[in-house]
Amino acid sequence: MAHESRTISRRSLIKASAAVAALTIVPRSVLGGEGKPSANEKLNIAGVGVGGMGGSNLAACEAENIVALCDVDAGGYGAKTCGKYAKAKVYKDFRVMLDQQKDIDAVIVATPDHSHAVIALAAIQRGKHVYVQKPMAHSVYEARVLTEAARKQKVMTQMGNQGHSGDGARLTCEWIADGAIGPVREVHAWTNRPVWPQSVEVERPKETPPVPPTLDWDLWIGPAAMRPYHPTYHPGTWRAWWDFGTGSLGDLGCHIMDPAFWALKLKYPVAVEGCISTYWKGLWQKTEPKNEQYPRSTIVRYKFPPRDGMPEVRLTWWDGGMMPPRPEVLEKDRRMGDDDGGVLFIGDKGLLMCGCYGKSPRLVPESRMKEYALPAKTLERVPGGEGGHEKDWVRACKTGKPSSANFDYSGPFAETVLMGNLAIRFPNRELLWDGEKMEVTNDKDANAYVRRQYREGWTL
Repeated sequence: MAHESRTISRRSLIKASAAVAALTIVPRSVLGGEGKPSANEKLNIAGVGVGGMGGSNLAACEAENIVALCDVDAGGYGAKTCGKYAKAKVYKDFRVMLDQQKDIDAVIVATPDHSHAVIALAAIQRGKHVYVQKPMAHSVYEARVLTEAARKQKVMTQMGNQGHSGDGARLTCEWIADGAIGPVREVHAWTNRPVWPQSVEVERPKETPPVPPTLDWDLWIGPAAMRPYHPTYHPGTWRAWWDFGTGSLGDLGCHIMDPAFWALKLKYPVAVEGCISTYWKGLWQKTEPKNEQYPRSTIVRYKFPPRDGMPEVRLTWWDGGMMPPRPEVLEKDRRMGDDDGGVLFIGDKGLLMCGCYGKSPRLVPESRMKEYALPAKTLERVPGGEGGHEKDWVRACKTGKPSSANFDYSGPFAETVLMGNLAIRFPNRELLWDGEKMEVTNDKDANAYVRRQYREGWTL
């Protein structure tokens, strides 16, 4: 009997061990829900546009599996990235990549602005999570389409405005909510951009040099109207051109205006007005926009309605060397913002100023800051702050808890930024804006640019 008991115990132990082993080897879909990895499983990530910022985004996700890389220029800035991830499959056409490689969970999109939406939407429609560089899209319409598609497909999203994961923007939100400067009715945001040749400095090139053998120019052009290749577009200053970039506002607006949009609970403006000036060779010149390029210097004035107990607020954007008036109470030896720009909040009871990405918020003057009793930190922090922006998205993909700058927040924000560009295209007039309907209600010509024209075969 003793021998039989030992035999049964041994057999039971073997069966139990087998059962445990079976439980530990299960498919991805079981661990993380349908089509989703679990929190303790690595994400399979693809990158589209893998040079420059795309390479940096991928580097921040190196703890995951980088399984696919796509770039239209095999010899461009992305070549180094492709060499770094030798196990990843390499493509030129994102459509081929998404159709052929079925193990992709998530996609990072870091191409020029004009192709963000077509790539991101293709990924979203296939159930892929997406991280899309700012300003997320090229037009107001595209930003809305991406936001609604992501919500429908229930994928995790993040716009690449990394300051939204930082502590500075959160402190600004908490201090304004605490009443540190009272109700805010006026905000100014500014940047040193453009730092590339633009407008009066560059004409459309007349030369038609041969396309580099490593570059697929048709794929680079994507949804924009076809034009001959020239290095002034790629790998040059594509941000300056209406067809490809979103100018100074698109480049830095999603970084600099973010604390204001968040802290003041903004959504759609009700009116936007653009004004153009050019600082050129030591003189200020009022200029008209060229069809090809963004102006050298702009001012954009937004009007937002009262919301959530907050009063109407007017936000003014300045770029190209132009700045808002310097507050009299700001110490003479203090600069406004930082090297890339800043934000000035004007409240009924005082001023608050921060730098680009919401960095280093301070009450103005500094004596007010020293007197202020800091409130509790009520907003959840992102581990690593700005440096954890991509990891915050990875966490969202695995857990289903939305990331810091998910499209439900960053979509309406990107629409606001891009609406400013629409006002720049039709300057010196106030465009009345119905945000819910995406409609300029008082200008048919301006309203025609809410949705861009797409090259055949590239429509959303």
